[in-house]
Amino acid sequence: MQLVVNGANVYCYTGGKTFDAAKPTVVFIHGVLNDHSVWILQSRYLAHHGYNVLAVDLPGHCRSGGEAPETVEQAATFILALLDAAGIENAALVGHSWGSLIALEAASRLGTRATHLVLVGTAYPMKVSPALLATSLQEPMKALTMINVFSRSTLAPPPSALGPGTWVYGASMALGRRVLASNTAVNVFHRGFKACDSYAGGEGAMAQVQCPVLFVLGDQDQMTSPKAAQTLVQAARTAGVRTETVRIAVGHHQMTEAPEETLSALRQFLGKP
Repeated sequence: MQLVVNGANVYCYTGGKTFDAAKPTVVFIHGVLNDHSVWILQSRYLAHHGYNVLAVDLPGHCRSGGEAPETVEQAATFILALLDAAGIENAALVGHSWGSLIALEAASRLGTRATHLVLVGTAYPMKVSPALLATSLQEPMKALTMINVFSRSTLAPPPSALGPGTWVYGASMALGRRVLASNTAVNVFHRGFKACDSYAGGEGAMAQVQCPVLFVLGDQDQMTSPKAAQTLVQAARTAGVRTETVRIAVGHHQMTEAPEETLSALRQFLGKP
């Protein structure tokens, strides 16, 4: 589905169902060098089981036009504008990695309009090593290889996102190349990493969240380890919101390495539509 947000065409995957703003809505937000497709199994299931789904390509990424966000705050402002453009009053926000910070910041501004907040593969602060940050700018293909090695706990989990034996490493490499090539004006790889590295509003944002929060963390995640999420976990508890944590024995890409477990966590947290 195409929407016009801030004067630019924006693509959202609706899970193969007709968009219906009257249904309970779940917005999926991808991470650096990803797009809507990383949520394909979870978003499609929910769309066929009573939810309205919007899995967005962030501005300047793949099928969405507009300027690629330079900060988490800019991206969160876009999410709020997306909801308004789609005519959605209330929504659950689900974000992965960089997308988890965007979802957090957006939820802090939405108040009671945010019904649920799901942070997948999150950390705060989400610092990026200076070497990796520089490599993403100067040698992006080398950096892409590095993060895919760090992100994966296995190469061909059975079953995976596309079926038993899928080469998740190769598929992720291909997706990263496609996302990077989709924007010839700016390096969205470096821009996204820099946005993660510079975000300093996590604890303040969590203090403003008014909805339940679910953390979905990978036990073997070398990009955002479960330990690195504990600042946000504690901030959520301090804020007095209902907080749940699900640990999965995979790396940084829970949605594709453990699609069933990730979906199960979402279903139990969101409840019946």
